[in-house]
Amino acid sequence: MPLQNRVTPFGEVIAHPARGLFTGNRGIIHDPATKTLLRRRWATKAWICCRLAWKGVRRDPMAGRSWTELFFLDEATAFAAGHRPCFYCRRQDAIAFRDAWAKGQGIAPPRAPDMDAMLHAERLDGRKKRLYRVPGPVALLPDGVMVAAASSAYLIRGGRLLLWSERGYSDAAADAEAMLTPPSIVKAFISGYRPSLHPSAGA
Repeated sequence: MPLQNRVTPFGEVIAHPARGLFTGNRGIIHDPATKTLLRRRWATKAWICCRLAWKGVRRDPMAGRSWTELFFLDEATAFAAGHRPCFYCRRQDAIAFRDAWAKGQGIAPPRAPDMDAMLHAERLDGRKKRLYRVPGPVALLPDGVMVAAASSAYLIRGGRLLLWSERGYSDAAADAEAMLTPPSIVKAFISGYRPSLHPSAGA
């Protein structure tokens, strides 16, 4: 039976056998004795997105009291949920994102905790996912932004919508009702950061 450690674009953590292209964490949110989640869904404001492979390190998910291994279909999914690149295992990506994030905000490159504080306010409405008004035509939004329609998530790719699923994307017709990706991350995309997308999103 799969562990409950797969993150959706809505920020929910579900059980699904597919692992995806990235891992990450929100601190320790599981019980290692049972390998099940605690009631809380984060233990820190630093929600990060990490590489699956790092210097040959192998981990047994949810086996210890270090951090709870979460998995994402791709980086766009992680961003929609409110995660950012890890400065430890993805330093080059993290610096590129930080610089694009700062450019989008019109500020000097910030410290990671400063980004985390703003992202934490943007990703949550109480304990629920914060949704945003879609700022104009979908065709004008950058690749990697995710929106919601009829309780489903969609990736914007080349001005069109692709339906998200745990295993990949597929063509679908929908009218975007809300934006899932936090606004500061959308500005980082506009300012030049290119999120890594699952191969099913196309070239």
